[in-house]
Amino acid sequence: MGPLLTEEYIGAMGVKYIFEYSECDSFDHLPKYKITQCYAVAFHNDKIVIVHNEKKNTWGLIGGTIEDGENPDETLQREVAEESNMETLYFKPIGYQKVIDTRGIQEPFYQLRYFSIVKPFGKFESDPASSVDKILEIDPKDYKTYFNWGEIGEAIIKRALEIKIEIR
Repeated sequence: MGPLLTEEYIGAMGVKYIFEYSECDSFDHLPKYKITQCYAVAFHNDKIVIVHNEKKNTWGLIGGTIEDGENPDETLQREVAEESNMETLYFKPIGYQKVIDTRGIQEPFYQLRYFSIVKPFGKFESDPASSVDKILEIDPKDYKTYFNWGEIGEAIIKRALEIKIEIR
């Protein structure tokens, strides 16, 4: 199965990337060494937990970069704990983006998207990496008020909501 959606994205320094988004139930078919990031549509009760990146002044999903020695599932759980002070109770793949550098300088790599159920350990205080300065729990229908990732973002949120209904 090919990508569900393809979009162009202009990154830092004006670099143009192509994002090819595909839905999946497993990431086992992806080359592990090309997976760089994991992000979660994390639900606490019926709200999506989003984080504010103070340095970039942007809102988005919880997640980040895979560290040495981690697998993607471990990265997801660590990032959720660090960025939101929440425990991951359940998670499942939603899909992934294949990121292609149109200059050909960088080999294509993958960014994973998960559905997750979380619960607070306690009150959010700070992110050890000092990138997240606050978190919010929002109604899923309001996510575009905080970030709009085009058709790919819509597909990710839609699939997360479908999974949430499936697991009830």
